[in-house]
Amino acid sequence: MTAAPSSGPAFSVHDIPFSTFGSWFGISPVVAEKTYAEDLHLVSHQNGMHAVLRLVPLDPATGERAGTRVEATPGLLSWAGPAGRVDLAYESPDTVRLRGSGLGMGVSAAAQVLTPFSGTYFFHDPAADAHVFTSYETGRRYRVTILAGRIARTAGAQALGSGDRGLALAAAADGGWEIAIEELDTARPPYASSAAFGEIAAAARGSFADFVDTVAPWRSSATPAAELAAYVLWSATVRPAGLVSRPAVLMSKHWMDKVWSWDHCFNALALAPGCPELALDQFALPFDHQDGSGALPDSVTHSEVLHNFVKPPIHGWAWGRLRRRLPVPPSRAELAATYDRLARWTHFWLTARRAPGAVLPHYQHGNDSGWDNATTFDPERVVVTADLAAFLVLQLHELADLATELRKPDEASRWTRTAGEIQSALLDELWTGERFLARGAATGDSWSSSSLLDLMPIVLGEHLPGEVGSALADHIKAHLTPYGLATELPASPHYLSDGYWRGPVWAPATVLIEDGLRRAGHHRLADDISARFRALCETHGFAENFDALTGTGLRDRAYTWTAASYLLLAEAHAQRSSH
Repeated sequence: MTAAPSSGPAFSVHDIPFSTFGSWFGISPVVAEKTYAEDLHLVSHQNGMHAVLRLVPLDPATGERAGTRVEATPGLLSWAGPAGRVDLAYESPDTVRLRGSGLGMGVSAAAQVLTPFSGTYFFHDPAADAHVFTSYETGRRYRVTILAGRIARTAGAQALGSGDRGLALAAAADGGWEIAIEELDTARPPYASSAAFGEIAAAARGSFADFVDTVAPWRSSATPAAELAAYVLWSATVRPAGLVSRPAVLMSKHWMDKVWSWDHCFNALALAPGCPELALDQFALPFDHQDGSGALPDSVTHSEVLHNFVKPPIHGWAWGRLRRRLPVPPSRAELAATYDRLARWTHFWLTARRAPGAVLPHYQHGNDSGWDNATTFDPERVVVTADLAAFLVLQLHELADLATELRKPDEASRWTRTAGEIQSALLDELWTGERFLARGAATGDSWSSSSLLDLMPIVLGEHLPGEVGSALADHIKAHLTPYGLATELPASPHYLSDGYWRGPVWAPATVLIEDGLRRAGHHRLADDISARFRALCETHGFAENFDALTGTGLRDRAYTWTAASYLLLAEAHAQRSSH
């Protein structure tokens, strides 16, 4: 059942930025990591996360800040107070329109100090008859054009050093005002209004409605967070710019404004049925920056590609699921390109990450695993772990399947043989009969931990011996809290409620384990894990991670792989319920 079109879900901008598909900026009080301003700001993610403009509703009688409440739906942001309101809507990814009635609006530089290398310069541009803020931090300009009303005052035009810079809008005789704010590079023709504000707001609302209908046509009252999850993905998507070579779903338009090289897989999977081209772009983007060794970068963002760590090789697992979710099978050219990318990525693990004579590969740091500070890495950091071997086995099987399709039988045989060798070594060297161990790559010392990471080989699913899968399922049950899978056993002395991978519930571990359990035949436990995670998101939103004992959302509160994981699990639940 498809929900009726509406203005979309209301949400708090304290948790989720107000933005639109394709834009590199949002409107939010979050101006830095875990830093919340009193006022909403225009926050750009070009050259990093930078609060550029402060937006302050003003009492027209006093010119001081007016008391308002902020209301947000996907197409419209409003400041509402006893005296009037201000509305804001996106006209395009780089332009917002604002109009006010009964309230004024201050638009000022967020930075007070201008130096030769930092801050924001403010001036009136006579060529465009507009006021311009030019930001050293983003390397972009922010142009304010008055469409109706008047400027009550300006401050700091052409000023250097410290001081206020900006303008205040006031109503004309008819009681209203309207402006456009554009993010631009150097110059463009003077702004010309393309439509009335109401039409712009309606178009923005319709754009999101079309997206959610495409991405989650299966949604119903049984999946109440689907629209908000879709908004988190839609609003975090940016156009190609800088080092971002394709349309990209950032992890967030808060401070986690990058594409990490395993996060992108979950976003690709959620988008695949409705937005196949966008999904394929998500999967491929890190591969655009694959280096000569075959390694993927740790992360990609507008002006930075980091290679100091890698991320786990879940891409074979992800591709196998992705291609089955696409509405049209990938072309032979797409299969060949993916085969080459995955082969080079796998070659990296088989060469650069295997010690001489070793069959099993190793991580060089917890960051390589994606589980940065998991207790598995407490004794040593350069470690052979069971999760890595399991992911690599799945990737090798996927390569074998692709090679067969592409009529490369010798290569298919080689991949299958290597998968068998690594799985045999995994079981012979790291399985105790009860659990998997980790082993120091240099020392040879072995240990176990209370981390859920040690149980991730359940992702092998149907490839696992039955008794191994059952033992892992029993251990996984011990990590279940009312809110999902704790990444560290709550009874562990190392458990921390806000300890990143030392306790909180995370979306990717949930999806990977749920899928592996299901393929290993443990459907009831998989159903339970799915239900608890879906309920968690429906109650506490789409945070980066969650307190495993209270459900409270932690860290970045608008995380796309969390929203994508909810959509994946909710869609699968809806399909199972309909049969």
